[in-house]
Amino acid sequence: MPTDETPAPFERLEIQVGPHTYDALACGPVDGEFVLLLHGWPEFADSWSEVLPALGTAGYRAVAVDQRGYSPRARPPRIADYAVPELVADALAFADSQGADRFHLVSHDWGGMVAWALAGAHPERLKSLTVLATPHPDALNRAADTDSTQHHRLDYVRFFRRDDAAAEGALLADDAARLRAVYAGKVPEALVDGNVRRLTAPGALTATLNWYRAPESVISIPAGRITVPTLFLWGSEDTALGRGAAESTGEWVDGPYRFEALEGASHWLPEEVPEVVAPKILDHLAQYV
Repeated sequence: MPTDETPAPFERLEIQVGPHTYDALACGPVDGEFVLLLHGWPEFADSWSEVLPALGTAGYRAVAVDQRGYSPRARPPRIADYAVPELVADALAFADSQGADRFHLVSHDWGGMVAWALAGAHPERLKSLTVLATPHPDALNRAADTDSTQHHRLDYVRFFRRDDAAAEGALLADDAARLRAVYAGKVPEALVDGNVRRLTAPGALTATLNWYRAPESVISIPAGRITVPTLFLWGSEDTALGRGAAESTGEWVDGPYRFEALEGASHWLPEEVPEVVAPKILDHLAQYV
């Protein structure tokens, strides 16, 4: 049933994976082709609020999940619990819970890192891959190593990786002013307020920052080469992920690949320009039913 965190047109689901219970939003017929949507940081499933209805109306069964650390009942205590293989296993389990042996995967930001890793390791599970904003990890690594601008664009990640709670203190000080500033005015205020409210719960922000702390280094995300049909959308005004990494991502994709730079758009593509990204996602999915 809808709650104050759930827009009325959506179904609210609970997905059990081992000892953890994940909150999710769903749209579309239960017998439709399954589309799993993975959010980034600091977002929740409702970051896809404007994309889910488009998928559901087109006949897909679209499910967006509050992932590990974001769902209050899926918040394990150890940093190691947030390693990428754990996050990939969660995503596969989400699909399994809905009876989807093969499915379409749509992702943004950190969800994109999980998606690249899943696609590289388990291509047999995917009909298609769509990634918003996040370059292939190897492309981003190379750009950070060769381009000082991209290297310093990731300084925030180095700050988040500190284990002294400095990031938590800075982000939540002054009524979470710095956390609110992360969205750069590109995300609707109601979504920002909802995100901040949930992330100020005890332990919540630390759990989400553990995604950054679990890898051995800043971008040590196991992804490998990608063979599944892939759509990569990137905003030209993304302040964290630069053009070099975005444009070179195709070098790591062996399957059908389409890259589109959305000129004038920022990092927050699902919330900022859903009217642009939703039709592109639908066009991509329709080719690989």
